[in-house]
Amino acid sequence: MNDFLQRRQFICNSGLSLGGVALAGLMRGDAGAAAHFAPKAKRVIYLFMHGGPSQLDLLDHKPGLKKLHGQELPTSVRGDQRLTGMTSGQKSLPITASMFNFARHGQSGAWVSELLPHTGKIIDEICVIRSMHTEAINHDPAVTFLQTGHQQPGRPSFGAWLSYGLGCESRDLPAFVVMVSRGSAARPADPLYARLWGSGFLPSNHQGVALRSSGDPVLYLSNPEGMDAATRRDELDVIAALNRKQLAQQHDPEIATRIAQYEMAFRMQSSMPELTDMSGESAATLDDYGPQSRQPGTFAANCLMARRMAERGVRFIQLYHRGWDQHYNLPSDLRLQCGDVDQPAAALVRDLKQRGMLDETLVVWGGEFGRTTYLQGKLEATNHGRDHHGRCFTMWMAGGGIKPGVQFGETDDFCFNVVRDPVHVHDLNATLLHQLGIDHKLLTYRFQGRDYRLTDVHGNVVKGILA
Repeated sequence: MNDFLQRRQFICNSGLSLGGVALAGLMRGDAGAAAHFAPKAKRVIYLFMHGGPSQLDLLDHKPGLKKLHGQELPTSVRGDQRLTGMTSGQKSLPITASMFNFARHGQSGAWVSELLPHTGKIIDEICVIRSMHTEAINHDPAVTFLQTGHQQPGRPSFGAWLSYGLGCESRDLPAFVVMVSRGSAARPADPLYARLWGSGFLPSNHQGVALRSSGDPVLYLSNPEGMDAATRRDELDVIAALNRKQLAQQHDPEIATRIAQYEMAFRMQSSMPELTDMSGESAATLDDYGPQSRQPGTFAANCLMARRMAERGVRFIQLYHRGWDQHYNLPSDLRLQCGDVDQPAAALVRDLKQRGMLDETLVVWGGEFGRTTYLQGKLEATNHGRDHHGRCFTMWMAGGGIKPGVQFGETDDFCFNVVRDPVHVHDLNATLLHQLGIDHKLLTYRFQGRDYRLTDVHGNVVKGILA
């Protein structure tokens, strides 16, 4: 046998061996699992307020703005901040104070808006970061940036990176699950693309699985009429055999992924009905999450579902709540949105703590950016709107080794610029990964000749919020 044929045979045999190793790992659900150091958290529940909640109406109290209400925002404060197309044509940018009352809560004495009374009750359990900032000023690039570390599509989402880096604790449920709920504010829905929970260039088994609010939680979960579990099992065995033959010939890791995903889908036919059956939840628990907890597909029901997923080993649980883009009718619409999420989000933190799970679960609440301190549209006595604002916004975190009862960072008196302890999007993601036992600089994937990571070439762990 000549050298060329020997090399070819070696490559083919090696490819088959590597393909088998990859398949074995995928079937176990732990492909790539390797923490860099002891983690503080095992999982993440990410409560994403899609559209950009107004920080100065919720958790960044600026009472001094009442004296400046209606006055023009000083040029020295605005600086070189870009404006969106919604306000770039306005002749005036008048300062608009919050119409809502604030009060101090908890031992920390943090100021919380009247719109978030339940959040006020858990304020000593959470860390409020008031100094978030981002470069993006429009929804799609801003959400994509926060979720994938890049404003342009094509990169893996946070949950996909986590699935790739740590694998899944559950054999019968995916590592990464997504649920979407609509807000009570009646406004056009901003698009939420599936790529926001996609795997990008990572193997496709790491993408998020989106659950539906009615019918089967996942499409085609139920067997069609005339097919029982045994027949389905036989069918999958035949398909798997064909796929393994193809894998041996082509050495394409996506074939191994497909085999593993078929097996996961088969197991989910049993695990999903059990997961979504709320009959075992007590009336007291349902009441704590609020009246909407009994309505599938609502944010409250999804928060309760998130706790059930966390109990069953799902690694990354993403809840999107839509309707936070208050360019107009902010006073009425923001009240409706907060009414959807305030009680269930607080109940989730409380529920996790009561069950001894909060210490190992990172709960994150926030949107892609904040809102402007200046007005959009017409200033009325009881109504106004606010534009997008990436220069400063607010998020909160709880559990997973995050310091509770802390208000981290500070914005200026106009709630327009960060003046202390800035936290960039890359810093947030680096910190979340750190609490999960991952060095963000080491979690990489080589694609088209380059090593990629969630935080690109940026990001620092925010040590000031770590317990």
